[in-house]
Amino acid sequence: MHLIKKYANRKLYDTTDKRYLTMDRLAELIKSGEEVSITDNETGDDITAAVVSQLLARESAGDNRAVPSGVLMQLLRKGRGTLFGYGRKYVSLWQSALTLSKDEIEKLVNSLVTAKEISESEGKNLKKEIMGFATNLKSWILENIDLRVSEGLKKMTLPSRDQVKALDKRVDELDRKVRLLEQAYRNETQK
Repeated sequence: MHLIKKYANRKLYDTTDKRYLTMDRLAELIKSGEEVSITDNETGDDITAAVVSQLLARESAGDNRAVPSGVLMQLLRKGRGTLFGYGRKYVSLWQSALTLSKDEIEKLVNSLVTAKEISESEGKNLKKEIMGFATNLKSWILENIDLRVSEGLKKMTLPSRDQVKALDKRVDELDRKVRLLEQAYRNETQK
């Protein structure tokens, strides 16, 4: 694992390799499968998600296939559970469709048995075969949705709401310090 410190001047230092990194080199490390942990040198806070989000934003800026910024903002506003909520709604829709199909299949097979076009045992076998297919399809859908949602979240590496609040607080503090320095500079130059 690469333990990386981010300094106030935005420089990144890899304590594992004992050298400074560019954002491009950090992106290469992550893409090659290396585990990284990034901390703020001053506070010791884990800022991995925030820095990786910056990398993602940099890379997707010129990528036409990037997630639209509006979608990312909505996800950030609504929190991480949003993507899973959409996934659950999708699964629920499919389950409803499969249940409806089950009822329709039941009616169809019963009408075939009543009309003596197939025997009762053939009807039971037909129901069993179709229901097995529906169950397999439902399992496949559930597994693939979970997989796709997980893949999507891994690719996004969105910072948590707390991380964004901490970053806002830090930006406000830095803004206050810059104003104080500017005022001190003006006072000094007027003497």
